[in-house]
Amino acid sequence: MPAGCVLVVEDDQDIREGLLDTLTDHGYQSRGAANGRDALDAMRTQHYTPCMILLDIMMPVMDGVAFREEQLRGPELAGIPVVLISAHRDLAEKAKTLNAAAYLAKPLKLKDLLALTDEYC
Repeated sequence: MPAGCVLVVEDDQDIREGLLDTLTDHGYQSRGAANGRDALDAMRTQHYTPCMILLDIMMPVMDGVAFREEQLRGPELAGIPVVLISAHRDLAEKAKTLNAAAYLAKPLKLKDLLALTDEYC
């Protein structure tokens, strides 16, 4: 399996840990963040550049929309592909609005998650 670093930005600890475990089990390095602010801080202070970001939309502190706006402002972060993960009913439209590379509706399908991870990492 290819090795790459995936950043999982998800406020639900069970979902976040499940995604991290799944990615690790399939040969990917991964890190988690509970909200957009934690994710941005980690990337900026630890000089952590993931190959892909799995991003929930609805989170406390900094939601996915605010995260994505901030990410696009920084040239060092703007090129990292974002895959939205959400149960949001208008997810396709939200992904288009946020210029996301792709989106996955919750509950996530493992096959689709791994296909996108393979594509971007």
